Amino acid sequence: MKKTSLVLLLAMAAMLPSCAQSDKKQIEPPRAYSTVKSEEQWKKELTPMQYHVLREKGTEPAFSGEYADNHEKGTYYCAACKRPLFTSKTKFESGTGWPSFYQPVEAAAVIVIKDTSLGMVREEVVCSKCGGHLGHVFDDGPEPTGLRYCMNSAALTFQKAK
Repeated sequence: MKKTSLVLLLAMAAMLPSCAQSDKKQIEPPRAYSTVKSEEQWKKELTPMQYHVLREKGTEPAFSGEYADNHEKGTYYCAACKRPLFTSKTKFESGTGWPSFYQPVEAAAVIVIKDTSLGMVREEVVCSKCGGHLGHVFDDGPEPTGLRYCMNSAALTFQKAK
C-alpha cells in the first residue's frame, strides 16, 4: 500500500510542470471543427506534404520549409482552410529550422491539445477552424509570452502585407 501511494505521489509531482503551463495557453481536448471535409476532399485540395502534415500530423524536415527563413511582412494562414493564424510581427528566429512565433493573431485562432505520441508529452497546435495539425508549442520562446509556436511551413500559406 505504501509503495502504491509513493508511486502515485511521484506521478502527481511529475505532472506539476505541465499543469503550471496552462496559465499561458488553454489546453483543450480534440473537438468538432467548423470546416469538415472527407479525407478524399483534403487529398484533392492539398499537396502531398500539406496532407501529410495537416491531416496525418506529420513534420517536414527542419530547414526545408518555405517559411523558415521568410522575413517579409504579412500574415500566415492555415493552408487547409485559410484561417489567419500568425503575423510576421510575432515571428522570430528560433534556430530550429521551422517558422516560430511567440503568439497567434488571436487566442481563438489555434487550439493546443496534449500530445502523447512518440513516447513524449508535448503540446500540439491545431487550427481552430479545421483541426489541421500545425506543429507544437514550447515554453522556451521570447518575451512577452515566453512561448515558441514551432510551425510547419507546409501547414501555412503566406500573404505579403500591402
